[in-house]
Amino acid sequence: MSIRLIVNADDYGRTAAVSRGVRTAHLNGIVTSSSCMMNIPNVVEDIHIALQDTPRLGMGVHLVLTSGQPLLPALQVPSLVAPHGMFFTADEFLARLQEIDPAQVKAEWRAQVERFISTAGRPPTHLDSHHHSSYYTERLFRSMLELAQEYGCGIRQLLAQGGEESMAGLPAEIVEPMKEYAPRLLREFKPRMPDIFLASFYDELATRDELLRLISGLQPGTTELMCHPGYADPILLAGSTYARQRESELAILTDPAMRQAIQARGIELISFAQL
Repeated sequence: MSIRLIVNADDYGRTAAVSRGVRTAHLNGIVTSSSCMMNIPNVVEDIHIALQDTPRLGMGVHLVLTSGQPLLPALQVPSLVAPHGMFFTADEFLARLQEIDPAQVKAEWRAQVERFISTAGRPPTHLDSHHHSSYYTERLFRSMLELAQEYGCGIRQLLAQGGEESMAGLPAEIVEPMKEYAPRLLREFKPRMPDIFLASFYDELATRDELLRLISGLQPGTTELMCHPGYADPILLAGSTYARQRESELAILTDPAMRQAIQARGIELISFAQL
């Protein structure tokens, strides 16, 4: 069995500078795929640029419930928004899980997928989620799987960590329940997804040595490596604690040593479209 690698850049559309960084990481580096935040105003223009400048870049939808505002009117998704009409923060969302209406979640996620399709002229290659919120409860995960099945796209694998003990930064209180319902739902829906999901290339561990270590340890089958390249513009610096780190990731992902290491092992770079 061959070794295949998807290098997926999250948060496409977060700002125009983040999107530009993702495209640079694809054109000059090893990024093969991206996940688009469809509730961000500039994402439509950014997708149009990607279709023109990076036609081989895979594009999926980064389902959002914890950043910005919903695409649907707040009156249609009242359980998802704070009084000012914006999504709750990740911590607020987690604290309110029992009050979240899954039907409203699915309606909002469907609106995000439909906006991608109307913009790109094609279905997304895959679905994943901002802050991994689609895995927080059984009903949320079922909604994601139903949408992936309906639109014929893959999903991100969160259960296989390639030896890492952490569950991709998921809140500790949801890990144990997820270990029960996620395998059961995956058996039911049988979605297309990578065999392994690697999430350690992030923040303090987003280093040259760590990425080379991950590449050297890849096993036969398909692995997704999550990353967050980008340029830190004033909008990102003002609204995110993960800003300058994106420029560090970009420098590492475009280091010629990474492609050389991939080629030396005969690793095939793919997107979710090739699953």
